[in-house]
Amino acid sequence: MTAAPVTEEVTSEVAAGGRRSPLILRNRAFGAVWLGQVLTQAAVRMFQVGVSWWIVAYAVHDARGLASGLFMAACTLPAVALAPVVAAAVGRFAHRSVLRTAAALAGAASGALALWAYGGGLPLTAVYAAALALATCQAFFDPCLTTSVPELVDDADIETATGFELSTQSLAGLGGALLGALTVDRAGVAGLAVGCAAAYAGAALLIASARFRPTGATGATEPTEATVADGVSADAPQRRGLRRILGELPYVRRILVCFTAANLFTTAVFVVIPLYTRSVLQGGGGTVALLEASLGAGALIGAFTGTRVPGRPTVAGAWCLGLMALALAVPGLLPHRPVVAGCLAVAGWCAGAVSVRFVALFQRLVPTADKPGFFAVMQAVLGASLPVASLVFGFAGDFLSPRTLCLVQGAGLVPAALALALLGSRTPEPDAADADSGADTDTDAGHGTESVGGTR
Repeated sequence: MTAAPVTEEVTSEVAAGGRRSPLILRNRAFGAVWLGQVLTQAAVRMFQVGVSWWIVAYAVHDARGLASGLFMAACTLPAVALAPVVAAAVGRFAHRSVLRTAAALAGAASGALALWAYGGGLPLTAVYAAALALATCQAFFDPCLTTSVPELVDDADIETATGFELSTQSLAGLGGALLGALTVDRAGVAGLAVGCAAAYAGAALLIASARFRPTGATGATEPTEATVADGVSADAPQRRGLRRILGELPYVRRILVCFTAANLFTTAVFVVIPLYTRSVLQGGGGTVALLEASLGAGALIGAFTGTRVPGRPTVAGAWCLGLMALALAVPGLLPHRPVVAGCLAVAGWCAGAVSVRFVALFQRLVPTADKPGFFAVMQAVLGASLPVASLVFGFAGDFLSPRTLCLVQGAGLVPAALALALLGSRTPEPDAADADSGADTDTDAGHGTESVGGTR
C-alpha cells in the first residue's frame, strides 16, 4: 500500500529504526479526528448522564423511572430510525464534511438549549427535543468516523486505530460521567449545555483541520473533498442495499443478533444507575459520577486490552458476556458502594474488550464500498434494543426496586452468552487466526470477504 501524505511526516522516524510513537502522535490527521470524537462523545455522554440525574433528582417527582426511560429512548432512537439516511449520506458526501457538519449542528443545538435554560422555565419537552437533536447528529458522526478510518491510517494501523476509536466511547463515558451529574448539581442544565456546546465547537474545528485521503487498498475510492464536486462523489462505486449487505454476511449477521439481544440488558444500566443511586445508596451527583466513571474506566481499559484476550472472537465474546452478567447481577445482592463501583468497572471492561475484537474483525470482513452502509446498519441493529430497554427498564423502575432490576440484567445476559458460544462452535470463523493474534497479514477487505463467503 502506498504511503499517504498524511503519514509521510513519520517515515524518517520508522526508517531510522526508532521505536514508533503512538498512532495519535505520529498521524496528526487521525489524532485530530480522534480528539474531535472524544469531544463529541464526551459531550453527548455528559448530557445524557447530567439530564438523567436532573430528571431523577430535581425535575420529576412521580414516575421518575418512566421519565428517565423516555429520555434515554430519545437519546438512542435516531441511530435506529435514521440508519438508511445515515448510510446514504456517509456513502455520498465527503466524510470530513459530514463529521464537521454534525459536530457544528450539535454545538448549535446545545447553545440554543443553554440560552433557553438561562432564561428560566425550561420544560421537560425542550430537554427531550435537545436530546433528539444531539442524538441525530451523533448518529451521523459515529458510523462516518468508523468508515473514515482507512482514509486516515495505513492498513497496518487499522486495528490500532480501531482500538483508539472505540476507546473514545470509554473516555467519553469516563469524562462525561464525572462532569455530567456534578455539573447539574452546581450549574443546572444551563451550565451543562454550555459545556456541551464548547466541546462540539472544538470538535468541529479539529475535524476541519484534518486531511483525509482516498483509500486504494481494494481498488475502491472513498469520497473526499478533493474528489467531490458540490459535495457529491462522481466516481463512487455502486453500493449494495442495506438488506443485501447483511444478507450476504450471514456470520456477521448472527453476531449482530446476539449482541442486539445482549444490549436489551446491558444498556439498561444507564437507566438503573440514577435510580440505584437515589433509592438504594441514598447518594447524590458525586455517587452517580463515581459509578458512571467506574463503568467508563473499565471500558477504556478493555478497549486497549481487548486484542490480548485469547480465543476466537465468538468464544472470547461469550466468556465476556458471561462475566458481565455476573458483574451486573452482584449489585442486586450486595448494595455497597465499593462493590457496585467494582462490578461496573468489570462490566465496562467486558464491553470494551468485546467491541475491539468484533469491530476490528468487521473492518477486515466488510468490503470498502459496503462499509458506509454496513456500519450504519451495525449501529442501527445494535441500537434497536436501546429505546426498548430504556422504556422497559424505566417503566419497571417505578414498580420494582433497582436491586431487582440488577438481577434481571444479569439473568438476561446469560442466553445471549450461550447463543454466541454456540455460534462459535457451529460456524467456521473467518480469519480467526488474524483476529486473535492481531496480525496484520491478509488485512485486505476483499480477502476478508472471501473468507466470509466460505461460511455461506
